[in-house]
Amino acid sequence: MQCFVYKSLKKEFLYLYTASKDDLSNVPEELLTNLGPLELVMELDLTEDRKLAREDACKVLSSLNTKGYFVQLPPTNKAS
Repeated sequence: MQCFVYKSLKKEFLYLYTASKDDLSNVPEELLTNLGPLELVMELDLTEDRKLAREDACKVLSSLNTKGYFVQLPPTNKAS
């Protein structure tokens, strides 16, 4: 599946994956407001066996197929 990744210019390490380039109609307005301005940073062919840096490809694909988007949240800082 072709996938488009946008980064939030408002919140560091927050990314939005979409199934359609420049079509954010499936993304709730409240979420778009919280994400702030977005910048397209990557276009990729996403498959179940594709290795992603911080997400499970199957999880992303499932969300893209059901909702049309996936939000990758920033990493949490865990105290030792």
